[in-house]
Amino acid sequence: MNLAKLGLGALNAAQYKMKTAAHNVNNAAVEGYNRQTVLTQTAGAQAMGGGYVGRGVEAVTISRSYDNFLFQQLVAARGQNAALSSYSNEIRQVDTLFADRTVGISPALENFFKSVNAVASEPLDPAAREEMLGQANNLATQVRETNAFLQNQRGNINTQITTVVDQINSYVQRIHDANVQITKARASVSQHEPNDLLDQRDQLLSELNELVGITVFEQDGNFNLAIGNGQTVLGGNTVYPLRAQPSSDDPQRMVVAFTARDGSGAIVGVELNETYIRGGKLGGLLQYRQEVLDGLQNDLGRLAVGLAAAFNDVHAEGYDLHGASGDTFFSVGGPNVVPSVGDPAHAGNVSVEITTASSLTTADYRVTVNDDGEYVVTNLTTKQSFTHAAGSEVEIEGVTFTFAAGSPAQGDHWLVQPTRNAAALLRVEVTDPSRIAAAGESETVPGTSKGESNGDVALKLAALQYEKTLGGSSTSSGTMSLTEAFSQIVNRVGVASQQNATASKAQQSLVEQTYAAQQQLSGVNLNEEYVNLEQYLEQFRAASRMIEVSNNMFDTLLNLR
Repeated sequence: MNLAKLGLGALNAAQYKMKTAAHNVNNAAVEGYNRQTVLTQTAGAQAMGGGYVGRGVEAVTISRSYDNFLFQQLVAARGQNAALSSYSNEIRQVDTLFADRTVGISPALENFFKSVNAVASEPLDPAAREEMLGQANNLATQVRETNAFLQNQRGNINTQITTVVDQINSYVQRIHDANVQITKARASVSQHEPNDLLDQRDQLLSELNELVGITVFEQDGNFNLAIGNGQTVLGGNTVYPLRAQPSSDDPQRMVVAFTARDGSGAIVGVELNETYIRGGKLGGLLQYRQEVLDGLQNDLGRLAVGLAAAFNDVHAEGYDLHGASGDTFFSVGGPNVVPSVGDPAHAGNVSVEITTASSLTTADYRVTVNDDGEYVVTNLTTKQSFTHAAGSEVEIEGVTFTFAAGSPAQGDHWLVQPTRNAAALLRVEVTDPSRIAAAGESETVPGTSKGESNGDVALKLAALQYEKTLGGSSTSSGTMSLTEAFSQIVNRVGVASQQNATASKAQQSLVEQTYAAQQQLSGVNLNEEYVNLEQYLEQFRAASRMIEVSNNMFDTLLNLR
C-alpha cells in the first residue's frame, strides 16, 4: 500500500472536517442552521502475504444534525405563538379601552343616570336639566367614539390581512424556488444532500408558518403546501396565490380567497372559510375578529338600542315644562342589510326593523332562498334557521323581517346585522332642557301636566339604570339592566384577554422548551467546535507527516541506486 496515498486520504478527510467545523462556527448564529458533520469510513483493506493491510480513510458525505419530528414541533409551536401574539396585540387595546373606570362609557353611563336622578329630585331646576342633557350627550359621544375605535380596528385588521396575504404569497414562491434549487443540486451530485439549501427551505417554512398555519406534504423531496381545510397553495411546480378581497357578504370585511379560473377562463377569487384558517399572524387576526370584534361591536350596538328604546318609551309617558308629551330622546342607527343577489331588482326583497329591543341578541343573520322559493333566516351564532314564505312578515329574536311577495331567485342572499351600526349613530334628539319630559300625569286633573311640581317620570327614567330591559325573549322579559349589559361586555373582553395572556405565557414556554430540545441536537456548540478544530488540525499534521515519511522513504530508495 502506498503510504503517500494513505496520507493523502487522511489529509483530505481532515481538511473536510476542518472546513465543516469552520462552516459550523461561521453559521452558529444563523437562524435555522443545522450543525453539519463529516461522515467518514474506512477505505477497506488489501490482502497481503502477512494479512490485510488497511487502505486508510475516506469521507462519505456531510450530513446535518436534523430531526424532522423536533423541527415540525418547533414550527407548530412558533406558529401558534405568532397567532396568540397577533390576537394579543388587538385585544389588549380593547381591554384597556373598556376596563378604564375613569373615562369612557362606564363613568359616562353612571354620571348620566345621576343627572336623571337630580332632575327627578328637582324637576324645575334648570341647572339640573342642563346637566342631564350634557351628560346624555357625553354618554352618546362616548358610545360613538368607542364604536369608532372598534371600526378603526376593523379597518386596521383589513389592512393587516392584505399585507400578510402578500407576504404568504412571497414565501410560497420562495419555497417553490428552493424546491427547484434542491432538485438541481441533488441531480448534480448524486447521493449527497444539499444541506444548506435544505436548511434555508426549512427556515422559509418556519417563517411562513408564523404568518399562517401550513400543512406540508413532502413528495420526491419537494414540499407541497396547503392551508385551511386543505386548500393547496403549492403543488408540484405550480404556485396557487392567495388573494385578499372584500367579502361577498360584507364588502367592508376583507377575507382570504384562493385563485381559480371561471367558465370563461378568467382568474377569480374564491373565498376560503376563515373558520379553518388557524395559526400564524393571519389566523390570530381572523380569530380575534370572529371571536371578539364582531360580537363586541354588536354588543355595543345592542346596548345603544336598548338604552334608546327603554328611555324613549318611558320618556314618551311624561310631560315637559310646556305640558307637551315627551318626544324621542335618543336615536340610533338602524339594522344593516347587505344584499348579495344576482338580479339587482331583488336587492330590496328583504327589509328589517328592530321591534322588540328587549329580545335582541348580538347575532347577525343570513337570509337565503331555498328551492321552494322560501326565505330561510339563519342565526350565524347559534346556526338555528327559520323558514318563511315570500310575502310574509315575522319577528325573530326582536327583529322583524319583511319578505317581498313574488318569486325570488334561488341563490340570492342577504347579510343582516341588526345592531352593528346602532352605536355609531346614537344621538340625543332633545336639545332644549325644558323639553325633558320629567313629569307624570296629574292625579287631580287627568290629561293635564303637573310638570311644574313633579318628577314622576324622571324617577322611572332613573330606574332604567337597574331595570331588566335587555336579554329577554319572546316568552320572557329582560334578564339584564343597561349597567349589567355593559358590565357583561367589559367582563367578556377581560376574560378573553386573560385567557389569551395565559395561553401566550404557556405557549412561549413550550416554544422555549421545544427550541432547547431542537438545539440540543441541531445547534452549534462553539466550545465543542473549537475542540474539534484542534483535533482535526492534529489529524491534518499527522497525515502530512505520513506524506513526508513517504517522500523520505522514496528518496532513500532512489539514493540506494
